[in-house]
Amino acid sequence: METKVNFALVGGFVVALSVALVAAVLWISSSRSSRKETATYVAYFEESVSGLNPRAPVKYKGVVVGSVQRIELDPEDPERVRLELAIERDVPIRQDTVAVLSVQGLTGIAFLDLEGGTRDAPLLEPSADGGPPAIATRPSLFRRLDTSTTGLLSDLSRTAQSVNDLLDAQTRASLHRAIEDLEVVLATVARRSEAIDASLVDASRAIANGARASERLDDLVGQVARSAAAVERAAASVAKAGESARAGFDRVERFGTDALPGLQSLIVEARHLTASLSTIARELERDPSALVLGRRPPPPGPGE
Repeated sequence: METKVNFALVGGFVVALSVALVAAVLWISSSRSSRKETATYVAYFEESVSGLNPRAPVKYKGVVVGSVQRIELDPEDPERVRLELAIERDVPIRQDTVAVLSVQGLTGIAFLDLEGGTRDAPLLEPSADGGPPAIATRPSLFRRLDTSTTGLLSDLSRTAQSVNDLLDAQTRASLHRAIEDLEVVLATVARRSEAIDASLVDASRAIANGARASERLDDLVGQVARSAAAVERAAASVAKAGESARAGFDRVERFGTDALPGLQSLIVEARHLTASLSTIARELERDPSALVLGRRPPPPGPGE
């Protein structure tokens, strides 16, 4: 006997179970978010925030710290978009913290990324009118790329226009004549290639001869240097000999100054001695007995 299945009852049970699961997930997420206190901040963007929806996450260094609560045009400046953010109170939002619109991977889901915030910077304070603190913003990567691309295209357009202005009919004609003249020059060079090759060979030989002459000149300079060194050594030897001769002359001069007076006295005494010896010799020659008997007294004079 076949069992009959009530498909309506099964479908209702599946739907009820699905609703219960969704409700449980929402309840758990709401309970988690309610456990952390949040503070309200605002951020103003001058670029399009397309793709950013309410409840979009706010991340700080990659960590989800809050969500976007409200997106609207700034009532004071319609050119700006005002974002109202709910961020956890324990997240240090400082004065140098900036908000950047980012896109997550290839999914295209937009979120708000908080960057910066050095440790020494003061915390962000509420605005002067008592409103929520305003976080500074910075253009997104796509906005910067768009701006750079637009500037590059504008520069390319101006460059192309400048090139078009430069290449007018007269300039193109001048370039055409220059190309024709260049063709003539190249043809002339081709016809005189053999003469050019010969000139290059002659120039190479001249360079080789110049190199050899330079080597000979270097050798001559070396010989002159060696000769100069020899002359210098000879001059030094002559100077030393002159100094030695000068020292000898000084010694001779000192000898003449010191020994000549004594020598003169010796010569005088020798002369007196020679005179005395001559006298004695004459007396001995007249009277040899005087050597034994002594000198005889002189004979008496007249009347003695």
